[in-house]
Amino acid sequence: MKEKIQRLGGFIAGMIIPNMGAFIAWALITALFIPVGWLPNENFASLVGPMITYLLPLLIGYTGGKMIYGHRGGMVGAAVTMGVIVGTDVPQFMGAMIMGPLGGWLIKLIDEALEERIPVGFEMLVNNFSAGILATIVALIGYVAMSPVLTAISNFAGGVVDGLVNARLLPLAAFIVEPAKVLFLNNALNHGVLAPLGVASVEETGKAIHFLLETNPGPGLGLLVAYYVAGKGMLKESAPASMIVHFLGGIHEIYFPYVLAHPIMILAVIAGGFSADLWFSIMNAGVVATPSPGSIFAYLAVIPRGQHFAVLTGVLIGAVVSFLVGAFILKVRPVREEDEEEDEALVAEGSSVPGLA
Repeated sequence: MKEKIQRLGGFIAGMIIPNMGAFIAWALITALFIPVGWLPNENFASLVGPMITYLLPLLIGYTGGKMIYGHRGGMVGAAVTMGVIVGTDVPQFMGAMIMGPLGGWLIKLIDEALEERIPVGFEMLVNNFSAGILATIVALIGYVAMSPVLTAISNFAGGVVDGLVNARLLPLAAFIVEPAKVLFLNNALNHGVLAPLGVASVEETGKAIHFLLETNPGPGLGLLVAYYVAGKGMLKESAPASMIVHFLGGIHEIYFPYVLAHPIMILAVIAGGFSADLWFSIMNAGVVATPSPGSIFAYLAVIPRGQHFAVLTGVLIGAVVSFLVGAFILKVRPVREEDEEEDEALVAEGSSVPGLA
């Protein structure tokens, strides 16, 4: 099971890291031009939404399909990814990572089945229509099926978290939130469950701790710093760029493959999240709205007067604890060389995918 999870992590890294340029472009545009950015600009900021909703998931879907079956698999993977993008109202990184490889695998099976049965001269016609018909069917299935599944899972996790909050056991929420995030349920959990709970709390008290549970960039930053300091190979080399995307751009999905590639590292982000949530509880911290995306700039925009020390210190605590635990784990249980080689091979398969540098 451990080896399967590590291979999954390497495959996911292979879908994300070749597109790092596009992630960084989105992060820089977000950091510069959103209302709380360095150079606020309403026109340029209009790029932020379409890029995270359409461009990044489509690149991931294309890369996943391409890793399975070349350009043809990538084309079908991107097409079927549109089904889950349009079918839900949150950025579909998880959906892209499922639908992209699925599309590539299915068109590979169909091509193998039809290879010896296509009449001479009809190859292009059959190939084009088989890909188009498959993409249509799978995209429609993704549109109909993905949203209910994500909603059900996130509602369950959100219900558990809300129960812990009501029972005054909020720090324990990290044991649910952090693993759910690594499974790419972060957007569904945050916007679908925690945000509505937070809105209700804001109406009563003027702030809500719910908004801090999933969006805290501290634990993820600490994990990436740990890989940069104590890691090796591809994971170490890609960590600095991932820090920019994660902490400044607010795309937490960028660090999830680092956990999946070495599953024991989930303990680092759980420890960071637990420590930060404990601090938030002690200080009665809260913000007035969801920091979206979960970047430090978005945090600064929604912290109410008198809460800056409590909130920003919680982010720092989450980063420091996650770093210390992660660095210790990497020293005691480093990533095996063969796992690194497999991950680098998977990344190399998708390295020709164009990003926006």
